[in-house]
Amino acid sequence: MKYDSTEQSRHPHIIKSSRRSEAPFLLSVGWGFLNIQTFLQIFFGFPVRSCSTMAALGTRGTVKEAPGFNPEQDTENLRKAMKGAGTDEAAIISILPHRTIAQRQQIKEAYKRAIGKELVDELKSELTGNFEKVVIGLLMQAPFYDAYELRNAIKGAGTDEACLIEILASRSSSEIKALTAAYSKEYGRNLEDDICGDTSGMFKRVLVSLLTAGRDESTTVDEALAKQDAKEIYEAGEARWGTDEVKFLTVLCVRNRNHLLKVFQEYQQISGRDIEDSIKREMSGCLEDVFLAIVRCIKSKPGFFAERLYKSMKGLGTTDSILIRVMVSRSEIDMEDIKNEFLKTYGKTLYSFIKGDTSGDYRKILLELCGPEK
Repeated sequence: MKYDSTEQSRHPHIIKSSRRSEAPFLLSVGWGFLNIQTFLQIFFGFPVRSCSTMAALGTRGTVKEAPGFNPEQDTENLRKAMKGAGTDEAAIISILPHRTIAQRQQIKEAYKRAIGKELVDELKSELTGNFEKVVIGLLMQAPFYDAYELRNAIKGAGTDEACLIEILASRSSSEIKALTAAYSKEYGRNLEDDICGDTSGMFKRVLVSLLTAGRDESTTVDEALAKQDAKEIYEAGEARWGTDEVKFLTVLCVRNRNHLLKVFQEYQQISGRDIEDSIKREMSGCLEDVFLAIVRCIKSKPGFFAERLYKSMKGLGTTDSILIRVMVSRSEIDMEDIKNEFLKTYGKTLYSFIKGDTSGDYRKILLELCGPEK
């Protein structure tokens, strides 16, 4: 029996604590869970200059550390691109998509030092539309970009539940701790409070569970427990009238990836169905969406993002917010794998989809982040 957990109401945002009152909590999170480099960057804005921190966030991204990197030269080229009448967008595209996030932070510092102005403010005054959104996103550190996207998903009328699901279901525990700290620093608000104020029911409980960043990140598999987990999920859904969603939450939001892959195998044996099919049969609305996202990220994060990109561009029109967020956030981590999954699943290259669905400088910068067709 399907259970519709789609949100029934919206609640106004309530600031439950000031930036100052949150500080002790943030410090405990920072010292307990964030490495000192991330802590100093998020809370005090300290620059990081060592060569080792200029490398890309991951090893499977299309964006790599630029060889012979010279932030002063990049600063000069960006200044020329914005000087006088008009803007040289091609010069901007030749620089920013070809630098790692860490290198872009050094460009921001060098620009402020040399020009006496914030690079982000200068670019905002020169650029517009989706091209501007990509450029500004590229200049943010990863936790702050996630925090920015989550804030936009929550504030104002309505809630972009798909954005909340995408980010919280796909980020590691350390990434969630970092983005939570960044959210508090940037907006003086508590992310959990804001999400609780904008969501409801079991959907809210799943998001709160993900926000605790409590997933076991070991690689051990307890065979007996995997069978028990599969049995309990089956008995909580397919084997009964109604659905005990808490059992799904307990297993899907807490167990490590290797263990869950084993649970999915055992579930198939017990029920004769893929767990995704059972989730679709037993749930609906946002609850169905978040559990499916968790399962798909466990199975294949690149596959999950390939699907997000495909759905953002298929049919009439383009959901630019999804397209931009995925291209900006994954370009330095696993875009090569996402491209491979996209081609394998949909029979066309991601490059060709972007080229056919976008235009102008927006298309050009996205194609740089995508990397060439193979």
